[in-house]
Amino acid sequence: MARRFDHLGDAEAFVTVVEQGSLTAAAVALGTTPSVISRAVARLENHLGNQLLRRTTRRLGLTEAGRLYLEQARAAFALFDDAERAVQGRSGALAGRVRLSVPTTYGHYRLAEKLARFSREHPQVRIELNISNRNVDLVAEGFDLAIRLGALPDSGLAARRLEDAALCVVASPAYLQQAGTPSRMEQLAEHACIPFVMPSSGRIAPWLFREAGADVDWTPPDRLSVSDDVLGVVSLAAGGAGICQTYDFIAAGYLRQGSLVEVLPHLRGRSRPFSLIYAPHRRLSAASRALIDSLAEAAPADIAASG
Repeated sequence: MARRFDHLGDAEAFVTVVEQGSLTAAAVALGTTPSVISRAVARLENHLGNQLLRRTTRRLGLTEAGRLYLEQARAAFALFDDAERAVQGRSGALAGRVRLSVPTTYGHYRLAEKLARFSREHPQVRIELNISNRNVDLVAEGFDLAIRLGALPDSGLAARRLEDAALCVVASPAYLQQAGTPSRMEQLAEHACIPFVMPSSGRIAPWLFREAGADVDWTPPDRLSVSDDVLGVVSLAAGGAGICQTYDFIAAGYLRQGSLVEVLPHLRGRSRPFSLIYAPHRRLSAASRALIDSLAEAAPADIAASG
């Protein structure tokens, strides 16, 4: 009787190539050579009768067939992982790898304690953390989970709300001594405000206020603006360059040290949401599900990722 799934090794090679980003990196991960990996992918494409990867001199890309096969192959391998743990893991110990992408704000200021606790509880789980303000493609780039800021588009992804992060407006004592302290929102236009340029649109991110019970979005002037890394606005403000709006959890340390002080506290009350997202159609590993629960803790139940 012919073996039905004698191509599983080739499928693993294909998945690893996509996750690692190159034949060479996949070969290192699997302990073999790039030529062996290349032949494995070619055999798989021949077996399926479809091209899975677009190969150029500079990069590899997925075809539509490759994207579809990648999703299903990952789900199949996750089932194998669960089956092995069900048989071997009577002790209840979790194992495996979870790839997580997070923005700089959350990566630097929110995750350390939670990931440290998770690693102590599940020492056999390997977490690969990507800290970047770029919105990764979960499927194409091989990420299991990602943390996103703001209202989520109707992308078909599932989400767990992590928190609604409160906002505040801050400046350095040196700046306020030189420029004065604004007491009304209108006075901000006379100050050196430091806005952030949203990478998704190229527009200035509005500052969010609550005045007399009403929500107000105010767009600061862009005489000095920051793009790519939103933490830059805080660094510039702490250095005396002007006023910025940031999250309470980022400002807290600066406020304790006295390098920043809060201004316009009577206009606070707004927040921005952070959510943990994942592909609902992909079967998550037990390790990924455990990390979701650990990060979300008492967060609301799963919600559809819609605006």
